[in-house]
Amino acid sequence: MKITIRYISAFVALLLAVPAMAQVPAPAPKQSKPVLLKGATLHVGNGQVVENAAVGFTNGKITYAGPQNGANLSGYEVVDVTGQHIYPGLIQPNSALGLNEVESVRATIDWREVGEMNPHVRSVIAYNTDSDIIPTVRANGVLMTQVTPVGGTISGSSSVVQLDAWNWEDAIVKADEGIHLNWPSMLIETGNSRTDERLKRMTEEREKTMLEMEKLFRDAVVYKAGKHNSENLKLASMTGLFDGSRKLYLHANYGKEMIEGINFAKKHGVKDIVVVGARDAVAVADFLKANKVSVIYSGVHALPSRAEEDVDMPYKTPYLLHKAGIPFALDYDLAIHGIRNLPFIAGTAAAYGLDKEQALAAVTLNTAKILGVDKQVGSIEVGKDATLVVSAGDLLDMRTNNVTHAYIQGRNVDLNDKQKILYKKFEDKYKAQQQAPTSATSSAGN
Repeated sequence: MKITIRYISAFVALLLAVPAMAQVPAPAPKQSKPVLLKGATLHVGNGQVVENAAVGFTNGKITYAGPQNGANLSGYEVVDVTGQHIYPGLIQPNSALGLNEVESVRATIDWREVGEMNPHVRSVIAYNTDSDIIPTVRANGVLMTQVTPVGGTISGSSSVVQLDAWNWEDAIVKADEGIHLNWPSMLIETGNSRTDERLKRMTEEREKTMLEMEKLFRDAVVYKAGKHNSENLKLASMTGLFDGSRKLYLHANYGKEMIEGINFAKKHGVKDIVVVGARDAVAVADFLKANKVSVIYSGVHALPSRAEEDVDMPYKTPYLLHKAGIPFALDYDLAIHGIRNLPFIAGTAAAYGLDKEQALAAVTLNTAKILGVDKQVGSIEVGKDATLVVSAGDLLDMRTNNVTHAYIQGRNVDLNDKQKILYKKFEDKYKAQQQAPTSATSSAGN
């Protein structure tokens, strides 16, 4: 009986989710005619700012980006955005967006696979383009994400997608660009016998995991050399790590873990390493720089990791990484409902040391470079995809962020979402109630 009730509850929750999904706007049609935005301040994404600028694009590609007086307006549909700001579309790395919808319904959670070592798992094939959350994210200027699996030691491969598509195939910007490794946590004895007995068991488990990883990486190196008689999907998926065609995303926060993980990857010939999380990145900045390791920093809006750290350490870490010469990007971690706050993470970094344009680059061009898609997106330059947003105010400021236009590959994206629909619905309801005469007034009139 308990099992029956549980499944009935899950079915009801799914039914409740269906009407909400019907409110997701349909993807925009392909760009049919040239468009030119004029009169706004252009934030290129590479540090340059152009006042009174124009941006033109045709067939989804940028054809002009510069001063308005240098633009040829003939043949373009001109959109006057005078007084506003044009930015590259923001990019959220390390995200489960589209992989997790209704927390209480297991069937809608596709962000992890069974088992510990799953380098062959492709997260993008589970990406749900009809997620209710996607339109709410676009409304704040986030137009791309890195669909990332979680769980286990090796979670699988991630892909970069744009956020306005009919299906995952349409959404792909770059497929299977990297493999995600969750580095096993180091354990510290406490001096408490009961606790340390548990830590002993955990340490044994960690050593077992390390041996399994060692074997997997060695086997993958041998497999890449062609020394095999049959196809092995796990090993085949890892071969790109050794020729640089795929990145290794090493998820680790503490300094010793980062050092241990990077040394492990280097020992096995991994060419391109990115540390994700990286709360202690400043403490090991010299090591990261010497090994040419990039960082995706999580947790700007967080508490310090240690009691002795400055209370604003997470806020100023992006500035300290920039000062140390470490290539880095910012992310909002795996809290998918919070991804809409990605621009404000960058805004906080700007308030604590980064130049405003450097902060913008940390969620646009820097991210594109780390993910390997900077030739297509990340900045507003001729030849790149016309993936950009227009905001009536400062995009990185929570008080003034007001996205009025969004274009993905030149397509004019519908900025409506479930929250806006509900807001309008109840706004109309209460306005109607205020305007309708009360029964007492009606009686007095009679």
